[in-house]
Amino acid sequence: MTKNSLLNRCNKYRQLTEKALKKAKICVPKNSALYVIAQDFRQMTENYLKDGKYYENKGDLDIALASYAYAHAWLDASARLGLIDVKNDSELFTLYK
Repeated sequence: MTKNSLLNRCNKYRQLTEKALKKAKICVPKNSALYVIAQDFRQMTENYLKDGKYYENKGDLDIALASYAYAHAWLDASARLGLIDVKNDSELFTLYK
C-alpha cells in the first residue's frame, strides 16, 4: 500500500470515528453499574482516537490506522451492548440485528 493511500485511509477512518463519537450518547442510567462501563468504553474510544492522531502526525500511518480501527471497535461494541444510543445508524455503527 502506498503512503498516499494509507494517508487517505487514515483520514477517512479518523473522520468516520470522530463523526460516530459525536453521535454516540450514553443511554444507560447514571446510577447503573453499566454507566461506569459505558464511560470506560467511551474513554477507550477517545484514547485510541487520540493515539491515532498522534501516530498520524508522527508519520506512523499503519499504527494510526490500527488505532482508528480500535477506537471505532470500542464504539461498535458499546452500541451492540446497548450502552450508547446511536439512533439506529447502521452506516456509522455495526448494530445488533
